Amino acid sequence: MKFFPIVTWQNLLRQGSLIVARIIITIGDPAGIGPEIVDLALASAGIPKKHQFEIIGDRSAGTPGRPNQRSAAAALEALELAALELKNGKAAAVVTAPVCKHQLKTIGFPFPGQTEFFANAFGVTHYGMLLTGKHLTVGLATIHEPLSRVSQLLCADSIINIGKLTARFLHQRGTGHPRIAVAGLNPHAGENGEFGDEETRIIRPAIESLNALGIAEFKGPGVPDAIFRDAARGNYDAVLAMYHDQGLIPLKLLDFDNAVNVTLGLPIIRTSPDHGTAFDIAGKGVADPSSMISAIKLACELAG
Repeated sequence: MKFFPIVTWQNLLRQGSLIVARIIITIGDPAGIGPEIVDLALASAGIPKKHQFEIIGDRSAGTPGRPNQRSAAAALEALELAALELKNGKAAAVVTAPVCKHQLKTIGFPFPGQTEFFANAFGVTHYGMLLTGKHLTVGLATIHEPLSRVSQLLCADSIINIGKLTARFLHQRGTGHPRIAVAGLNPHAGENGEFGDEETRIIRPAIESLNALGIAEFKGPGVPDAIFRDAARGNYDAVLAMYHDQGLIPLKLLDFDNAVNVTLGLPIIRTSPDHGTAFDIAGKGVADPSSMISAIKLACELAG
């Protein structure tokens, strides 16, 4: 494992008169574009200079475009080391480059993704996935689940959980009383029960419970094929989507180059680019670091 030297975050690092946060960056699967976009991002002018960055990952464990169990093991080792350093207070945040879920599974990785890995590492059960870009911010009521199981897994508690976490995230970024739209699950938001009853049975009661908390203004259930347009026009500060692709398709259509994946509910900060390993272009010098730049900038902002 190759990484830069570290010092204890709890001691508060100083550069001149500035107190700086230490940010861990993992390179992800070294056979993907992770190493490239990390280097390009840190060399860009858009990265805050008052922070210190620690890159974790064994670049020699991967051949560009040819993932295998060795490259997956290096990605997992980097994640485990990052979690350990964060637990020990040696950093304020972690930014994770993309990993290959299929290869990780072949070496025994039991989680659907990095979101669930960090939630487990910190013993957190009330967590969530949120993606935020220039035009949209989207929280997910269910995350990495087969579409066939979404209606079974969706419950008021999961919507309330992501609603509270999303409101807290918006507060942290300076939105005093957020306006949050809640998407329906079914076409036309159920059309008064004609196309499903999850809106009246699950989603609407969750919205009522969220509004009773007074932490934000929650509206819905909204028609899924229109609610994201309204949010992109500025009518809402965020949208709660009921499942993964419902939220990520519009977000990636509008904000693919600048969106950031954030794990909510952790005692530390974790961000990530909104894209995958891109093995097909790894090592060809064409990878775009824009989303990684946004992920690092957001981690720095939240670390304060």
